[in-house]
Parts: sequence; C-alpha cells; structure tokens
Amino acid sequence: MSKKRKITGWVMAGLLTALLVMSASQKLIGNPEMVENFGKWGLGSMITIIALGELVSVLLFLIPRTAVLGVLLLSAYFGGAILVHIANDEPYVFQSIVLLFIWVTAWLRTPEMFTRLISGNPS
Repeated sequence: MSKKRKITGWVMAGLLTALLVMSASQKLIGNPEMVENFGKWGLGSMITIIALGELVSVLLFLIPRTAVLGVLLLSAYFGGAILVHIANDEPYVFQSIVLLFIWVTAWLRTPEMFTRLISGNPS
C-alpha cells in the first residue's frame, strides 16, 4: 500500500472517529435535541445503548486488527439510522454520505477486505 493511500486512510478514519465520538457523547450527555428526536422515534429508552454501540463500533473500526468488524458494525448502525429517518419521512442524505465515507475509508485502509469480497473467497 502506498504511503499516500495509508495517510489518506488514517486522516479519513480520524475525521470519522471524531464525528462519531462527538455524536455518541452528545447522546450520552443527553443533548435535548437528540433526546427529543429519539423520543419521537420511539427510541428514547435506548439512547444510551445506541451511543455505547456507536462508540464500540467506531473504536473497532479505528483499530487495524478489528477494522473489518468495525466496518460491518458501523454499516449496520448507519443502515438502522437511515431506516429510522425513512420511516419518519425525514431526510437521510447525511447518514448515507457518512456510510459511503465509512466504506471509502475502509477501502483505503484495508483493500484486501474488498478483494476477498469481489473474488468470493472469504479466506
């Protein structure tokens, strides 16, 4: 892997980590807007668990050895976020862009994951 690709991947992973840690911390401290939205979506009692899942997922994504698991968990997390917004007739473009950003970052950092997916050979 080229040095430029490696640096770009780490910078993108850092930006993504900062965004998601900030998002999770806002949920954990009880940001009134987030609490209101989660209540409106029927997820008010789950906000802490969702925030902790977000933190665990992004930490797994950041660690190279567990990055693949982090990608899968973050994909599930943002898939759920997109569905919640769709179900409530709300815009979901931001969540979709973040999900795309996750996959581009994963491709830059762990291209072998995609090689295995495309070839159909999981080992």
